[in-house]
Order: sequence, then C-alpha cells, then structure tokens
Amino acid sequence: MSNATAWFILFIAGLCEVGWAVGLKYSAGFSRLWPSVWTIAGMVASVALLGWALKALPLGTAYAVWTGVGAVGTAILGIYLFGESRDLGRLLSIALIVAGIIGLKLLTPDNP
Repeated sequence: MSNATAWFILFIAGLCEVGWAVGLKYSAGFSRLWPSVWTIAGMVASVALLGWALKALPLGTAYAVWTGVGAVGTAILGIYLFGESRDLGRLLSIALIVAGIIGLKLLTPDNP
C-alpha cells in the first residue's frame, strides 16, 4: 500500500471515529436501536481502517492523527449540532490539534 493510500485510509478512519462519537450522543446510552447500530458500525469501521493504515504508517503517528481527526471533528460537530461553546480559547485549542496533525503528516517519512 502506498503512503498516500494509507493517509487517506487513516483520514477516513478518523471520520468514522467522529461518526461513532456523535452517534454515542444520539444513541442515548445505547438505549435507541438504530443510532446504537450505526455507532457500533462506526466503531468497528474506525478501528479496522486504523489497523489497515498501520500497515504503512508508524504506530505513534497514525494513532495520534486518528485521535486528532476524531477530536477535531467531534468538537466541531458538537458546536454545530449541540450548541457547545465557541469561545476563543476552545477554538484556538482545536486549531492547535489541527496544527499537530499537519505537523505529524509533514514530518512522517515515506517509509517508516
């Protein structure tokens, strides 16, 4: 697998993490059937895709990026879907996570 493919798969894994994290909110503690089903499917897809990306990417980098994409995406959706805080400190903190993700991507060698 090429490095570019692995990064794409890792990004999709991060989006699946966002999906299951938001799904947890909608599942109401797994008490609602279909949101619970989609949440569990997102969990499985997220971890499976992370495992696939790890075939070509270093563990520490891939895991940090996966959780970073999940954290940023979940925080942004929390703002838009659930009216969570948009204060400057929170937005700057999210920006720092994005900067970390970009830094890890730029500093990761093509062949770990």
